[in-house]
Amino acid sequence: MRESSISREQAYELLKKYNKEAFHIQHALTVEGVMRWYAKELGYGEEEEYWGITGLLHDIDFELYPQEHCVKAPELLREGGVSEEMIYSICSHGYGICCDVEPKEEMEKVLFAADELTGLIWSAALMRPSKSVMDMEVKSLKKKFKDKRFAAGCSREVITAGAERLGWDLNDLFEKTILAMRSCEAAIAEAMENYRE
Repeated sequence: MRESSISREQAYELLKKYNKEAFHIQHALTVEGVMRWYAKELGYGEEEEYWGITGLLHDIDFELYPQEHCVKAPELLREGGVSEEMIYSICSHGYGICCDVEPKEEMEKVLFAADELTGLIWSAALMRPSKSVMDMEVKSLKKKFKDKRFAAGCSREVITAGAERLGWDLNDLFEKTILAMRSCEAAIAEAMENYRE
């Protein structure tokens, strides 16, 4: 069983040390919540904290060092007391894009697939009257996915490759990730109300 070398509280403080923009904090909290849901869903419940903290810290270097994403991260994470195992997992989400650390464990494959997808789902949710994922359907997400101009920064190639790595079809990945985002939407909204840049 994998356990985090730092607490959730320490991880959040570390994130905020290098990330100030609300957008980045919200994305980190979203990926944390999604990873926690997936840990329980896929039978890794005892590793939920590890999965969650990996999600929380996955973009630690992106706000300050976008050109060195996943390359600068190990240095920042080591200074914060994060284990080498978790550093590997965190960097693996940038495989083929900004680093050559390959996602091997199921958790790393989930992070690789779900990270980009959460951005697409959130962008799609903001277009809805509800501004929520609670009433989002796979069908409407698929339309947005096919429209390359919509949320153009969310790589369809990475999402597709991520589903393939997991051995899932896209519908399955979409459905699970929508459910995962529903599970944490209210908690993230509350956290963001209390967050000030």
